[in-house]
Amino acid sequence: MQRLEGGAGVALTFDDGPHPQGTPLVLEVLREAGAPATFFLAGEQVERRPALAAEIAAAGHRVELHCHRHRNALRLSGRQFLEDAERGRAAIEEATGRPVADHRPPYGIYSGAALTAVRRRGWRPVLWSQWGRDWTRRATARSIARRATAGLRDGDIVLLHDADYYSAPGSWARTAAALPIILEELEGRGLKSVSLRR
Repeated sequence: MQRLEGGAGVALTFDDGPHPQGTPLVLEVLREAGAPATFFLAGEQVERRPALAAEIAAAGHRVELHCHRHRNALRLSGRQFLEDAERGRAAIEEATGRPVADHRPPYGIYSGAALTAVRRRGWRPVLWSQWGRDWTRRATARSIARRATAGLRDGDIVLLHDADYYSAPGSWARTAAALPIILEELEGRGLKSVSLRR
C-alpha cells in the first residue's frame, strides 16, 4: 500500500495505455471534470500510438513508465527488467517530450533486482492504496467505483486502467463509465484529484 506524501488530494492513476478507445474516453471525462491524473504507459502501446501518448501529456496529465512489455518482474532477471523498462522509457519520452520520473511495475510486483534497478536509475517506485479491480470480467461501473472509493481519504493513490490489452476485454469501457461516479464521490467528500508530484 502506498499513499501520497503529505496528503493534499487523491491521485487517480491509469495503467496499460494508451488505448484507442479507452484513453480518449478517460481523457474526456477528466477534461469535463477539470481533474488531473497520472498515466503509467506501456512502451509497446506508445510505439503503436505515439500521438495518443502525446495527447495525454498535452492535456496536462503526468505520463510515467509502466513497462515496455507487460511482464511479471519475478520472471525476469534484473538485466531483462531494466532493458524492458529502458525501452519503455525511451518510447514514452520520444512520444511525449516529457522525462519519466516514476515507475509502476506490471501487476504491482517488484523482484529485489527489479526494485534495485529502478532505484539506481533514479525512478520513484509507485504502487497504490486503492483500486477498482477494473480489469476483471465481473467488474461493473458501480463495483469499480465502490471499490475505488471505499474508505477513500486524502493522500490515497487510486489504481485504474484505461486499456484492456492485458485484462478482460472491454474493461476500459467499464472504467470510463465508473470514472464520473468516482469523481463525484471525491467532490462529495471534499477531496480533489491531483497528479502525482515529482
